[in-house]
Amino acid sequence: MNLLRAASTVSLLTLCSRVTGLASQLMIASMFGAGAWTDAYNAAFRIPNMLRRLFGEGAFAQAFVPILGQTRVTEGDETTRRLIDAVATILAWALFLTCVVGILAAPAVVWLLASGLEKFDDAVLMTRLMFPYIGFISLVALAAGILNTWKHFAVPAAAPVLLNLSLIACAWGLAPVFARWGVQPIYSLAVGVMLGGVLQLAVQVPALVAIGQLPRIGLGPAAIRAAWNHPGVHKVLRQMAPALIGVSVAQLSLFINTQLASHLGVGAISWLGYADRLMEFPTALLGVALGVVLIPQLSSAQGRGDTASYSALLDWGLRLVVMLALPCAVALLVFPEALVAVLFHRGAFTAADVAQTVRALQGYGVGLMGLIAIKILAPGFYARQDIRTPVRIAVAVLVLTQVLNAVFWFFVPSLQHAGLALSIGLGALVNAAWLFIGLRRSGAYVPAAGWGGFGLKVVVATGLLTGLLAWGAHHVDWVGLPGWTRVGWLVLLLGGSAVLYFGSLLAMGLNLKQFVRRG
Repeated sequence: MNLLRAASTVSLLTLCSRVTGLASQLMIASMFGAGAWTDAYNAAFRIPNMLRRLFGEGAFAQAFVPILGQTRVTEGDETTRRLIDAVATILAWALFLTCVVGILAAPAVVWLLASGLEKFDDAVLMTRLMFPYIGFISLVALAAGILNTWKHFAVPAAAPVLLNLSLIACAWGLAPVFARWGVQPIYSLAVGVMLGGVLQLAVQVPALVAIGQLPRIGLGPAAIRAAWNHPGVHKVLRQMAPALIGVSVAQLSLFINTQLASHLGVGAISWLGYADRLMEFPTALLGVALGVVLIPQLSSAQGRGDTASYSALLDWGLRLVVMLALPCAVALLVFPEALVAVLFHRGAFTAADVAQTVRALQGYGVGLMGLIAIKILAPGFYARQDIRTPVRIAVAVLVLTQVLNAVFWFFVPSLQHAGLALSIGLGALVNAAWLFIGLRRSGAYVPAAGWGGFGLKVVVATGLLTGLLAWGAHHVDWVGLPGWTRVGWLVLLLGGSAVLYFGSLLAMGLNLKQFVRRG
C-alpha cells in the first residue's frame, strides 16, 4: 500500500472538508459576526462536539481501531465481524442514553461550560437541538474505524463535507425564513448541524455494505446481553477507560478555556472559534490525515512483531510533520492578519474582530508543530495498546495549561483570550516532546539516518519563506484594501512562498521521492 498516496487522498478529501468548513465559517462571520448570538451558538455546538471526541473519534477510535486491526490480522474476518457487531450494539445503546440525559440536563451543562454567556437561554435551546448529533457522529466514527482497517480511507475522510454543506444550506436557506417567522436566524445553524450528522452517517452505509461489514445492532435485551458478554467488547472498554481519561483531559482544558472566555466579554468565544477553524486546516490536513493512515499500519506491524517497520513508519510520519508543519506554523505567526482579513473581514465581521482573532491565531500558532506531532506520536502508543502513557502525559499537560492560564490571567492580563490560546499552544509542544521522549526511551522508535541534514535544509528553506511572508505582512494593507485585491495578494504571496520553499529544498538536494512509502 502506498502510504503517501493514501495520506494524500485523506489530505485532499480533508482539504475539501476544511474548505467547505471555512466557507460555512465565512457565511457565519458575514451573517452573524462575533457577537452574543455567535458566542451562544459556538458554546452550544462545543458541547456535543466535545462528547463526540470522547465517545467517537477520540477515546473510542483510539481503543477500537488497534484492537480491530490486530483481531483481523490474528483471528480473521469472521471473528472480526462478530467483534464489530457486538461493539456496535453496545455503542449505539450507550449513545442513545447519553443523548437523552444530555437533552434533559442541557441547562446545567451549558452553565458548567459558559456561565457568562449573554444569551444563556438560547445556548441551552441550541444545545438541546444539537445534542443528538453526538449519536450520529459517534456511529460515523465506528464506521470510519472499520473502513480504515479495511484500507478504505476515502468515504470517512469525505463525510465531514456533508456537515459543512448542511450548515451552508441551512444558513442560506433557513435563516431568512426564520427571520420572517420571528425566530432568531442563528437557530438555522443548529438545524444544519443535525442534518449534517444524519447525512454523514447515511453515506457510510453503502461503503460498509460494499466490504460486507455493515454492523448489525442488537435491539432486544437478549441481543444486548450477548453483545455485552463478548470478550472483545470488554477489551475495548478496558482500553477506552484510560483513553477516556486522556481525551477528557484535553476536553477539560477546552471546557475551562470556554468558561474563562465567556467571562471576558462578548465576542471572546467567537474569536477563539474562528482562530481554531483556521488552525484546523494544517492540523487536519497533516496530523489527522497521517494519523488515520498510520494507526492501522502501526497496529499491523505491532501484531506481526515487526519492530523495524513500526519504527520506520513513525520516522516517515515525523519527517513529513517537520517538512510540512514548520512552514505552516511560521505562516500563522508572521502572516495571520492576511489570513484572517481575507477570509473573514466582510459583513458583520469588523476590523476589530480581525485584530482580536489574529491575536488568538498567533497564540495557537505557537503550538502548531506540537498539535500536529501529537497526531503521529500518540498512535505510536495506541498501536501498542499502551494508552496509559499518553493519558498520564495529558493529565500533566492539563495542569501545566491551567497554570499558564493563571499566570496569563493574573500577571499578563492584556493577553485576555489570546492567553487562553497561547496556553493550549505551549501545552501541545510539551505534550509532543514528552511523547517523543517516551517512544525513544522505550526503544519503540529509533530515528533513521540523515535527520541532521534533512533538518538543516528544512530550516534554511523555512527562513526564506519567513522573509517573504514577513514582507507581505508589513507592506500590504490587509484590512483596508478591497476584497478581491486582498485575495490576489494572498494567492500571490502564499503561492510564491510555496514555490520558494519547495524550490529551495530541491535546490539543496532533498529527494522528495523518499516520502513515497509503501506499507
